Amino acid sequence: MRTERNLTRLDRVFARLDREPERPAHIDVPKMSRHRVALLLATLAFYLAIVWLVVVTSWLVRLDWQVMFFRPYQQWPEIHAFLDYYVVLGQRGPTAVMVAAWLGWRSWRQHTLRPLLTLGASLLLLNITVGAAKLGMGRLGPHYATTIGSNEMGLGGDIFPSGHTANAVVTWGILAYLASTPRARRWLSAVSAVVSLGVGLTTVYLGTHWLSDVVLGWAAGLLILLALPWCEPLIARAEVSIFALRDRLRERRSRAIAAPAPSAPVAVPVPLTQHPAAQDEAAAPREPVTPARAPRSPVYLAPGPHTTRSERTPVTPAGSRRPPHSDRLPRGAAASGARPLTGG
Repeated sequence: MRTERNLTRLDRVFARLDREPERPAHIDVPKMSRHRVALLLATLAFYLAIVWLVVVTSWLVRLDWQVMFFRPYQQWPEIHAFLDYYVVLGQRGPTAVMVAAWLGWRSWRQHTLRPLLTLGASLLLLNITVGAAKLGMGRLGPHYATTIGSNEMGLGGDIFPSGHTANAVVTWGILAYLASTPRARRWLSAVSAVVSLGVGLTTVYLGTHWLSDVVLGWAAGLLILLALPWCEPLIARAEVSIFALRDRLRERRSRAIAAPAPSAPVAVPVPLTQHPAAQDEAAAPREPVTPARAPRSPVYLAPGPHTTRSERTPVTPAGSRRPPHSDRLPRGAAASGARPLTGG
C-alpha cells in the first residue's frame, strides 16, 4: 500500500526555497564602499548638528514655533481629509505589512530568505536607535508645548525625532536597497524619497510634529539604510542557520516516521504462592468429568409396533387442553354391546 506524507504549508515553502538556483546570479548584495561610508559620516554629522541646534534653542527652535503658529491645517483645510489617510504611509504597522507581503513574494521567486531578513534587521535597528533617541531627549510635541520659544526638551515626551518620518524612509527605502537592477534601484529610490518627504511634511501640517522632528527623522532613517551593508554577513549567517534548523527538524521527522512502532509487551502470568496442601491437590491427577447433558424435551412416540393409523390408540399430547377419550374405538371395529342404529 503506497502512503505519502502530507506536506504542511511551511514544508511547501521550504521545498520551494530548496530549488536551484537558490540565488539568481544577477542580484548583487550592496557593500560598504568608500562613497557609502562618506555619505554615512556626512549624514551622522548632520544628525548631530540638528540635535545640537535644538538643545541650545537656536534659530531652528524659533522656526519650529513660527510654523506651529502658522497652523497649516487652518490655512489649507481642503486637503486635510486626504492627508489624514496619506500619513498612514508612515505608520509602522500598515507599512510593515505591505512591504513584508511584497518582499515575501520576492523571497518565493528568488528562492532566498534574504529580503525578509533584511526587512527584519532594518526594523530592529529602527526601533532601537529611534526609540532610544526619543526616550533620551524627551521632547514634547506642539500640542503639548508648555513655554513659548522653549525647546521643550527633557519633559518626558517622545516626539524627537519623528517616528513616522524615519519609518517611511526605512520601509519604502528598503525596496530600493533590495532592487535587482541599477535602474530599478534609481526609480525606487526616487519614489521612496517622495513618499517619506510627503509623510514628514504631512505630520507638520497636522501639527503633530515640529519641523526639526521631521528633519531629524529623515536623517535617522537614512542612517539605517546606509548602515545595512554592515548587517549583510549577519543576515547571511541567519539564513544559513534557519535552513540548517529546517534540515535537522526534517531529518528528525523522517527518522521518527521510518522507525517501526514498538510492539506491546506480552504479559506473562505469574503464579501465586499456594499452600503446600493446595499444591499437592493441584498436582494430583484428576478424573475426567463428563459434562452434564442438557435435558431433552420429551418425545411422544406411537405405542407398540408399527400399526396402521386406523388401529392406533389416540394419544393426547402433553399440555393439550383437549380431554382424553377413553371410550373411543378404532374405526371399522364394532363395539361390544353397542346398540344397533335403527331408523326412527
